[in-house]
Amino acid sequence: MILIVVGLALAVFASRRAVTHASALSFGLRIPPFLIGITLVAIGTDLPEIANSIAASISGNGDLNIGDSVGSAATQITLILGIAPLAGGAFTAGGRRVVWVGALTAVALGIGAFLFSDGYLGRRDAVILLAFWLAANLIVWRVRSPGSEPVMAVPTRGKAQHLAAALTYLALVGIGATTAVLAFAQVSAVLGVPQYIIAFFVASIGTSLPELVVSISALRQGARDLAVGDLFGASLSDASLSIAAGPLIAPTAITGALAVRGSIVALVAVAVVTILVALTRRIDWKAGLILLVLYAGFYAAFLV
Repeated sequence: MILIVVGLALAVFASRRAVTHASALSFGLRIPPFLIGITLVAIGTDLPEIANSIAASISGNGDLNIGDSVGSAATQITLILGIAPLAGGAFTAGGRRVVWVGALTAVALGIGAFLFSDGYLGRRDAVILLAFWLAANLIVWRVRSPGSEPVMAVPTRGKAQHLAAALTYLALVGIGATTAVLAFAQVSAVLGVPQYIIAFFVASIGTSLPELVVSISALRQGARDLAVGDLFGASLSDASLSIAAGPLIAPTAITGALAVRGSIVALVAVAVVTILVALTRRIDWKAGLILLVLYAGFYAAFLV
């Protein structure tokens, strides 16, 4: 319990500093904040899932990897996105880039479901998912989105320092969240629940905490595109990069039926939220409540 509290406190502290340096970096490099969010910040806040993927695969617990990664992809785009306007205020979340990222995340989950069906994750499967993650990011970077925040022509000194500081604080976010979720998993394991279920329902919430604290911090600092980019970019990373990180090093067996079912549930959740965001283009407290209901509904469907 002490490790859970310490880990979460570290994640909250480091996330605020990470947002500050990432925002400064986006101005200095003349890169739109949304693109910084789906790459640099998304990878940083995905460190708990990536670390869990590697540790689970090396130890032969492939279900912990798939359950956490797939569960996080759905959790971040429903639960975390739903909490964001309640804690950080309403914000605009429309734009072509957002829709593209959501659609590509759904495709990644579909590819994953196909790869999981044989009950084994090998290096070839990992390479396919990694290649898709790279291709998806290249596609999004080429999409023009007129509704995005403008790139300010503000000269920023010390770009290398901002980059190093952002990566350092994001790593601390990952360390803090990983510590918390591992401690929580130890407490939950005594219940005798299957690993995939624990990972899908419990670990995914713990490893999604960095996205929660980073997005709320970004919204409160006025960095709306950075927050939206992180949430959608992290879901894309979870559905591809995070899953692939572990089996690329150590191929593992998985429970195919559970993995496929979880991926389909996550795919439907991502698709519905992407359509909702494309139609409403604004996430306020009403939309937040709808997302929270969707989160509960889709997760309940997994158990039916």
